[in-house]
Order: sequence, then C-alpha cells, then structure tokens
Amino acid sequence: MSDIGEIPDGTDEPGFPGLLPAAPAAAAAPYRVLARKYRPQTFADLIGQEPLVRTVSNAFTAGRIPQAWMLTGVRGVGKTTTARILARALNYETEGGVGGPTVDMPDLGIHCRAIMESRHVDVLEMDAASHTGVENIRQLTDAVRYSPAQARYKVYIIDEVHMLSTPAFNAFLKTLEEPPPHAKFVFATTEIRKVPVTILSRCQRFDLRRVDGAVLTEHLARICAAEDVQAEPDALSTIARAAEGSVRDALSLLDQAVSHGSGTVAAAAVRDMLGLADRGQVIDLFEAAMRGDVPSAFAVLTAGWNAGADPGQMLTDLAAFTHLVTRLKLVPEAARDPVLTEAERVRGADFARALSIRTLSRAWQILSKAAPEVAASPKPLAAAEMALVRLAYAADLPTPDEALRRLRAAPAEGAPELPPPPPPAPRSGGGSGAGGTALAASPMPRPAAAPEPATAFRRFEDVVAMAGERREIQLKTALERDVRLVRFEDGHVELALTERAAPGLPNELTRALNAWTGRRWMVTVSREPGQPTLAEKRDASERERRHDATSHPLVQAVLSSFPGAEIADETDADDT
Repeated sequence: MSDIGEIPDGTDEPGFPGLLPAAPAAAAAPYRVLARKYRPQTFADLIGQEPLVRTVSNAFTAGRIPQAWMLTGVRGVGKTTTARILARALNYETEGGVGGPTVDMPDLGIHCRAIMESRHVDVLEMDAASHTGVENIRQLTDAVRYSPAQARYKVYIIDEVHMLSTPAFNAFLKTLEEPPPHAKFVFATTEIRKVPVTILSRCQRFDLRRVDGAVLTEHLARICAAEDVQAEPDALSTIARAAEGSVRDALSLLDQAVSHGSGTVAAAAVRDMLGLADRGQVIDLFEAAMRGDVPSAFAVLTAGWNAGADPGQMLTDLAAFTHLVTRLKLVPEAARDPVLTEAERVRGADFARALSIRTLSRAWQILSKAAPEVAASPKPLAAAEMALVRLAYAADLPTPDEALRRLRAAPAEGAPELPPPPPPAPRSGGGSGAGGTALAASPMPRPAAAPEPATAFRRFEDVVAMAGERREIQLKTALERDVRLVRFEDGHVELALTERAAPGLPNELTRALNAWTGRRWMVTVSREPGQPTLAEKRDASERERRHDATSHPLVQAVLSSFPGAEIADETDADDT
C-alpha cells in the first residue's frame, strides 16, 4: 500500500478520473541557486574569515568552548552559515558514537546533514525579526532546561538578534549568563550597535570581514569551473567589485550573469546587466575631464548613456577611479591588486605621475558631491554634464596659495586682478582608448606661476621651508625625514637617502628646485653617510632642551615638592 497522499504511477485518483496525468518516471530535481549549492559545510570552506577560524580551532583544541558566540558583519559574509558549522562541530559524531567537539570534520557525521539542512531537533534556528517579544524568549528559556534528545548539545541559533525588544533582551540575560552545560547559543546580527552591552559581555564576539576582491574573484572562478561555465576574468572582477565583499551577493550576481549570457559570462554582458559603463569608458571620461576637453567628456558620457549606463553610476565610477589614481600616486604597490584591469593598472599609473595630489583631491570633492545630486535629479544626464563642466574647468583654476602668489606678483598700479584661466583646448577625436593615455604627452594644465629667478637658497633648510610655503607637504616631509645632507651649494645638492626613502625623491626635488628658481639644479645621490636628517636633529635638540630643563635647580626643586609632576613642554625665556 502506498503512503497517504501518494498516487501510484499510471493511475487516477479515485473519484476524479482522468484529472491527474501519470507522474513521470524520474522528475527533475529543482534547481538550487549557487548561493545555496555552494554554501560552506566546514570551517575549511569559509573564505576570508581566517581570524575566526583560527580562534575557534584553538578554542576547540584546548577545550575552552564558550556558552555563546556573537557573529556580526554585513550581509552575505557567512554569519548563519558559520552558526550552522559551529552547531555541526559541537555535535560531530560518527557511526558508533565516536567523536567529540571538533573543527576537523572530514566526513558527514550522523547529525551533520540534518543540522546543515536546518531540520535537526536539537538545533533550533529562530528569526528574531519575527519573534521579538518576551513570550518567545520565555518559551526558549523554558525549553533550554531539558537535555538534548539526540545530539550532544542543544544549540540555539538566533538570527538578526538586534530585532529583539528590550524586555526580551532582559528576559534572556540570566539564562545566557548561566546556561545549562548542554546548551550553546549562537547569535547573528548586521546591527551590532543595537545589541545591548549586557548581552555582548556574555558572548564571544567575532566580526566577520568583507571578503577581499581578489579572494572573491578566485572563489567565483572555482565555482565557474565546477559548473562548467566559461567566464572572462574581467567579468568575474566586475561581479566581485559590485558585490562589495558579500559572497552571497557575488554568487547571486554570478547566477544572474550565467542566465543572462546563456551559460557564458562575458565582461560586456555583465556590464550591461548591472548598468555599468565600460572601465575603458570611465578612464576616457577621466582623461577628458582632467584635460579640460568638455566636448570629448560629453561624447563619452552620452555614449555610456546610449549603451544603458546610469549617469549617476558613471560619476560614481569616475570618483572610484579618482581614488584609485590617488592611491597609485601615494602607494604604487596598489597596482598589484589582481582585481584591477590592465587598463586601470597602466593608465592609472600614467595619471598618477602626471597629476598632483591637490588636483586629485579637488576632483574627488566635486565628484563626491555631484553623484548624489545626479541620482536625485529629474534629468540625470543634464546634471551629470554640468558636473563634468565643473570638473573640467576646476582643473584649470589656481589653488588659494597659487592665487595669493599671483596677487603678490601683480603690478602695484591699480587693483590687481587674477587673469582668467585659459579656456580648455578641445582635442580632436574621442578618448585615447586602452592603448595609452594622451595625458602623458599633454600633462594636466598646471597654473603657471611666474618664475622667481631671484629666489636663492643658502642652505638646505631654506629648501625645506620653501616646500612648506608652496604646500608641497609630501615633499617637505620626505626632505625632513629621509634625506641626509652631504653637500649643499648653489645649483647642486648632494645627499644620501635613508632606507625608507622613495626612489623618485631626487627627481622630485630636482623638479621642485627648477620650478622655484627658474634655473637648472643638479641633485646627486652620494654613498657617503651624510649628516643626520632634519627630523633627527630636531629630536636631538628637543632631548637636549628637556635634559637642560630637568637639570635646572629650580625645576628639580619643583619636581621634588610635587611628586608625580612631569615636564610637559619647554619654552625659552626669550620666547615668552
């Protein structure tokens, strides 16, 4: 006899002849999305969460298993999955009753499958968003007193625990502080600040990190290989970038991209799916704006608009590329990031060499303010074009210190006025494409301050002071910290570099001296040890002053009269 509700193949249900067709011999299994199909089963499967895995492994090995864990992090980084793996590790047991709490689970135990499928009688998963009241917690605290029916521990997994009401949290405190030895609690939340500190103090907290883009890209590549899906590396990098460190978001986007591309994942198809502009388009747009070529910038923006890209998203991508160029200028090693495309790596380095920090900072400020304006505008394309106009013309505007120098250099007769910035010179044709950047040949227009041939430096300290006056803060810091002066003459500087000095510091100093004095300087690197750096001299002087102040009889008398008193600062009598 068949079970209740089961209809034998090839028969009709009594009373309804001919209503139901015969069931197929083998029904196709329902499709499981990639985020569920490739959900981690063990701690070894977790990616990007090495600190958590190391801490839990050491705790299980030493037998120092706490009664409660608090898992926090953004969506899709593995909080609920980690909670289930913890429940499986606590109740791991093989056939014959062999096993114990362990993080090493090479094979499925007798409880593992039921726990991972969230149907084990001793592992209770509760959604705090729909069970927020005191009555729900009272039922939990009443049930926690009874021993587990099958497994070693009763494990309570409470997701989105921050949604519990204040009375519910208070009703939970005593049970959470002194639970029965057979009970363990695992909490998960995306809003850790909303959890009372009285709850946090009773748990071991783990902050699950966003998964790095390179690690996430490799993970997507492995899944594509397992699914026999052809995927372009740039497409996977784009998906990883759009996921913002969330593994679940990345797998959902990959699932959508596979369907969008009929089994293949191409970079162009992913950009169309996400409504993104081509990375090369974004770089061309950046180049046109920095060169002041408004017509070319409009042409690139319109091309992206016609291809389906959102203007606000294009400005957001433009701001992200501005940030990348700034990073490449300050930290050249950032070019090794595998998530970057070849165009971003090569052309971004060219822009970093040609543009100043002040120009990049100003571009970032303009784009950061323009992106939300474009998103809220009823005409986003027009708003984005006006933002590009501001960005293009701001590239030619002098900074406040440059404007002040122009005012000082203006003739004394009449009211001095700043000359208007030169109009942007449009360039024939569109962007330069991925083959290179025209900015290296036509560098960013720098406000041409009048050369000062009368500027003369008698000592190296004058050069450092000039760097401070010209707001070359990065150069000034490097000269003070990384340069050991060997010889200084008019037109020639011989120096030795410290181990942490940038290799391009001599060239940067040569460029600055030539620009400041209007004549050619020679900067050479010597093998001689040289003098102490200015920073070392300043530190030694401060130590000497403090020693002299401490040795003064009056100061010693004050310190002996007031035990515990310390010298906070020293000031020369002439300075008061």
